[in-house]
Amino acid sequence: MDLFEQLPDGLFPEDLTPGLLVLLLLAAAAAGWIDAVVGGGGLLQLPALLLVPGLSPVQALATNKLGSIFGTAASSLTYYRRAKPDLWTAAPMAGIALLSSFGGASVAALLPVAVFKPIIVIALVVVAAVTLLRPSLGAATVLRHSGHRHYGIAALLGGAIGFYDGILGPGTGTFLVIALVTALGYDFLQASAKAKIVNFATNLGALLFFIPHGSVLWGLGLLLGVANIAGSRLGSRMAIARGSRFIRIAFLVVVAALIIRVGFDVWNENVAPLLD
Repeated sequence: MDLFEQLPDGLFPEDLTPGLLVLLLLAAAAAGWIDAVVGGGGLLQLPALLLVPGLSPVQALATNKLGSIFGTAASSLTYYRRAKPDLWTAAPMAGIALLSSFGGASVAALLPVAVFKPIIVIALVVVAAVTLLRPSLGAATVLRHSGHRHYGIAALLGGAIGFYDGILGPGTGTFLVIALVTALGYDFLQASAKAKIVNFATNLGALLFFIPHGSVLWGLGLLLGVANIAGSRLGSRMAIARGSRFIRIAFLVVVAALIIRVGFDVWNENVAPLLD
């Protein structure tokens, strides 16, 4: 008899096995660590969820958000206590991101994800090139703008990346970090601290759409949340202790992995069929 057969509907997928659950929890803990350091944990957690038989893409996306929000909440608190991020920038940016994430989630089931993937790969390649060619990028905070212009750019960044997180998700934290570093001039540590607050808001915005529509598997999502918290607490403490240089290296590793993962999808979905 399946371990989850006797549980109420809406908690776990019917075909989830104990072995696959262990794999999902390990992926969630690793995702929490990655998200806390530099973002991009969805690179592990969302594809792992898509391995579950019978789980629809929307259910996977919604359950991924539930698990992730616990990790981003834990790392946000750790960063706030130890790195003291500027809330005058982070809070309005998070508010705009929450609304735009809700909007992105509302069209997640209507637009094919394949439309966005080639754009994401190009953006990631540019991000990696800029970071590699400018070793001093993100080493220290040198703000590029001030006053209303600073907050306006922050709001635009939050809106655009929040929409992306609602409609797709993986790499959101990574995009937030590089946007805060390149467009606003924060160092990697301060950018990561603010990115966690905004990422929490984008997860919440998407959940506000997914929960009323019954897309969240609560039992699985809460277990993933516990694993996310464990990974995020470790990751945020390591990032704060080791500073911007450590985060920059981790950032490049995650970006490279995202390029390979999303690039593989683009190849299979767009190029491979033409070669058959």
